[in-house]
Amino acid sequence: MPKFAQIVMGPAGSGKSTYCAMLEEHFRALKRRCFIVNFDPAAENFKYSVTVDVRELVQLEDVMEDEDLKFGPNGGLIFCMEYVMKNLEWLRDNLEAQDDDYFIFDCPGQIELYTHLPAMKQLTETLQSWDFRVCGVFLVDAQFLGDPSKFVSGVLSSLSCMVNLEIPHISIMSKLDLLPKRSKKQIRKYLDPDMIAIADSEESQSSYHSRKFSNLTRVICELIDDYGMVRFLPLDRSDEDSIDIILQNIDMSLQYGEDLEVQDKDFDQDLPESTE
Repeated sequence: MPKFAQIVMGPAGSGKSTYCAMLEEHFRALKRRCFIVNFDPAAENFKYSVTVDVRELVQLEDVMEDEDLKFGPNGGLIFCMEYVMKNLEWLRDNLEAQDDDYFIFDCPGQIELYTHLPAMKQLTETLQSWDFRVCGVFLVDAQFLGDPSKFVSGVLSSLSCMVNLEIPHISIMSKLDLLPKRSKKQIRKYLDPDMIAIADSEESQSSYHSRKFSNLTRVICELIDDYGMVRFLPLDRSDEDSIDIILQNIDMSLQYGEDLEVQDKDFDQDLPESTE
């Protein structure tokens, strides 16, 4: 039987660790097991139980303090991730993954790791070679998606990640519980958006100097709308159903429980017909 993994991604401050903690609690309520991997060499505090901690292999602070390397925060984090990729056997040994195990990877918030650098692509391909079914989960903070231009930017970030990693992908609009009620109602139109209407809205709000980019914005919106590439699921800590709906979508992408469902179906077929 396969193993399963969520790769939790998104910009810094988008709520990745909070999402992982919510999942851990939800799994516990469902009487399911999950194992959370801290994949961020710069992480400090955790709201969840850590099964594997990449900082045991390499820490950003140590890399930045190394007088020979002389890296800043961004270069140091990229160095750390490349170092992890060169030592993936360490990860495999520490995962100790068994059939049907479900892992959640809490990843760094440096967006270029997912959009064009090879590290995360190498991770997903390696996990797949270890018989993992992998799903990418990309979080965007709802507080920064309140106007059309920012929303399109968030969609493009999620889309870039999806295209680069080439794995099943779920986009999540996080922190809806932090929005005022009025803003929450307004932003829900972006969950399943009319991209053409968004393009029209952006064009109407554009200044004279930015209108020369309106055609490009419209083409991008039409492309996203034509292929239905990005749709957001809401994550609201005040709504218990939101995390359940998200997990259902991810499980469907991972085909989690497929073997069990087949067994149940076969069992039902073997039952004798009622004589009533």
